[in-house]
Amino acid sequence: MRVLKFGGSSLATPRRIAAVAEIVARSEDPVVVVSALGGMTDALLAAAAAAEAHREDALDDLEAQEQRHLAAATELATAEEREALEAQIKAAFEELRERLHGVSLLREASPRTLDGVLSFGERLSAPLIAAALRARGLEAEARDARDLIVTDGTFGHAAVFPAETEARLRRHFAADRPLQVVTGFIAATEAGETTTLGRGGSDYTAALVAAAVDAEALEIWTDVDGVMSADPRLVPEAATLPSLSYEELMELSHFGAKVIYPPSVQPARARRLPLWIKNTFRPEHPGTLVREETAREDAGEGLPAAKEAGAGPSPMPVRGMSSLRRSSLLRLEGAGMVGVPGFAMRLFGALARRGINVVLISQASSEHSICFAVSPGSEDDAAEAVEAEFALERRAGLVEPVVLERDLAMIAVVGTAMRHNPGVAGRLFRALGDAGINVHAIAQGSSELNISLVVAAEDEADALNHIHRAFFPTARPSEDEPAAPSRAPSVRRSFGQPAARICLAGVGGVGRAFLDLLAGAGTGVLPGGPELRLNGIVRRGAGAFDAQGLDPAPLAAFVGEGFPGVAADEAYDLESRVEAWARETG
Repeated sequence: MRVLKFGGSSLATPRRIAAVAEIVARSEDPVVVVSALGGMTDALLAAAAAAEAHREDALDDLEAQEQRHLAAATELATAEEREALEAQIKAAFEELRERLHGVSLLREASPRTLDGVLSFGERLSAPLIAAALRARGLEAEARDARDLIVTDGTFGHAAVFPAETEARLRRHFAADRPLQVVTGFIAATEAGETTTLGRGGSDYTAALVAAAVDAEALEIWTDVDGVMSADPRLVPEAATLPSLSYEELMELSHFGAKVIYPPSVQPARARRLPLWIKNTFRPEHPGTLVREETAREDAGEGLPAAKEAGAGPSPMPVRGMSSLRRSSLLRLEGAGMVGVPGFAMRLFGALARRGINVVLISQASSEHSICFAVSPGSEDDAAEAVEAEFALERRAGLVEPVVLERDLAMIAVVGTAMRHNPGVAGRLFRALGDAGINVHAIAQGSSELNISLVVAAEDEADALNHIHRAFFPTARPSEDEPAAPSRAPSVRRSFGQPAARICLAGVGGVGRAFLDLLAGAGTGVLPGGPELRLNGIVRRGAGAFDAQGLDPAPLAAFVGEGFPGVAADEAYDLESRVEAWARETG
């Protein structure tokens, strides 16, 4: 089996649902897990809040949502079953209105009640998708996950009982059944009370199903091509990562990458199941393969499964980077901290009692100071908690007042292969130093999986772009040689302007000199101007093209004997290749 999960953005309109049906039809032995239609969960939350406030318009938006679901049924279902499906939708909305009327009378939406209200999103979407699949000629039936997934009574973020849940799932899927369209996000207690699984709940449902049936793979279908090397809104040259380890995915997501909520796929990770992140709107794109990797594979020798699927491994020590905006940094220091056992325990215990999440810690070996970053929005509570915990030490002059730095951004540079590649930190901080970007704090674990650093919020985009260009193939100095010193003052590059994409035709005297110029001066070729990006190079009988960029340094060294990795007798039609290169690079 392959378990395919589709999020709300993939199910927002009948046309998108039809595209989902096409994807499912091409999959072998699929199980489908679905979220609510795009925007439905937000509408349910808004309706519950309005009902709790006893507003007269509490139920108004539900009329539009009901008509939306009915219109989808008309478009997606066959004529034979349309009437029954419409009756099912109307009955569900009538039940929903009754629940919200109760909330309005009591003027209270308890977590238990809210879970019941939110469950209608998935309970309405699964029959629609099943009907669309049947109209496509597939035997399919909707399945309510409340019959399959057992949780405790922590409403809003219920904890799954793994043994009972796996037993139920195994029994269910052991029987000969039509294609199952399972509701994501929702579950039930042993007493049958409706619960929800919290953030990433539909991904969690899919992972539980995939683990229980020992699926061949888990596929998360969303609205992006996979996990990007950086946020493309901040780094225009960011590219889809063909492969990642689960560890790398978790690190990137912890620091801001929003493609998936990694803890929700823990059951699949525990069974070492391959996870594909793919784009519903571009199903032909290979996406990103996430799986457990060996040290050899981390070092860049490759993932066989990824190679078979056409998604080659990244040989770079850094796989990606992400950032957490609006971060704040707090610093506690004082002579009274040195050599005092339990000081850090008191500090972080005070934060934990306030429910404050610490996302970065850095302590000097002298034990004179500890600095830490907290989740956005919790900095004032954190400062208050620390001041209260060490009030006596403050009065005695043993510690200084807490220093709070606001308007910062935290950047994480991630890659399991970093531990096998010396000099990564040097390249990272050289890139920032060359750009004139000040680093406020640094943290790196002994696993060498993640280097985290804090910069001013206004430097976030520039820092990400300089780091990205230092580790991904672009026009930059050779990795083996330091950048050529410039006689001109250091120029801070603005990344607001697009790179100038270049295809070099011919490597005679002029072409070779141009390659040497790019390799030696990197982005300083035109100080203050756009980056010069080498995307293609051709000569008689051979050539090399890459939409993300070619490193000019090795090309400059090899032009006399042909290009590295390209057969010397490979025929290239210059005109057609340049046209293809233009299409690839936009």
